[in-house]
Amino acid sequence: MRTSIRFDLALKSAAWLSIVVLTLIILFVLYRSMPFLLSDGVQGLWSDTWAPTQGAYNMLPMIAGSLAVTLLAVVISGPLGIVIALFGRFYAPRAVRSIYIALIELMAGIPSVVYGLWGLVVLVPVINLWVPPGASVLAAGIVLALMILPLITLVADDAFQRIPGQWQQAARALALTRWGCIRKLYLPAARPGILAGITLQTGRALGETMAVLMVCGNIVQIPGSLFEPARTLTANIALEMAYATDRHAQALFVSGLLLLLTAVLLVWLAGRIQAVNQEGLA
Repeated sequence: MRTSIRFDLALKSAAWLSIVVLTLIILFVLYRSMPFLLSDGVQGLWSDTWAPTQGAYNMLPMIAGSLAVTLLAVVISGPLGIVIALFGRFYAPRAVRSIYIALIELMAGIPSVVYGLWGLVVLVPVINLWVPPGASVLAAGIVLALMILPLITLVADDAFQRIPGQWQQAARALALTRWGCIRKLYLPAARPGILAGITLQTGRALGETMAVLMVCGNIVQIPGSLFEPARTLTANIALEMAYATDRHAQALFVSGLLLLLTAVLLVWLAGRIQAVNQEGLA
């Protein structure tokens, strides 16, 4: 009994510590951002260009780059992850499934810099042969898609596994084909869980730095196509924070605040979707 109480106390302490640390991080970023926001306001972020030495801090190109790269990664990895999960859960032989799960988990554990290195050495030159310069939104989107694909696949697989057994028995009793069960039962039932997983991985893609920095070209511009270079908010922070001072540093903290608020919103949205899923399966 005493051990159970200690374990419960340890869990509660860890939970509260996490909340305190997260709150302190948000307050710190907000504190460092406020001088810029109070002096220039939000309109100071939409100036003509990004030229810190000239007092211009237009973040629209970085916001556009972040959104373009993230959306491309999600568009690629979302459907592909669902298809892979369907194959592993309903079509693959047991031996093949065990190998496939191991490979997916291995992909999830590969460091982001390794994905970035592969993109820089292999993917960028291939795209350059097609449409120069190679380092582009497309390269960054593909690299990010590979990074978030494993967890989207595992989340989708888990969502399929959580479908109540009686639902599956009822589908078989109705003589539905395998594809009929997938289309009319498994996909609709697992949709909230899959959407929650994709939402969380969208946050990860939006916050990725090193791999994107290595392959996106890092030119401050609003990309006109997938083949043009771009710079994301995270890459901009990584490239310039080391030498940024005063208002330049404050503007970079505003970039971090935008990313932080977006991440909080995505986590909340994923939680709401998951709550709907649990209510539907109750």
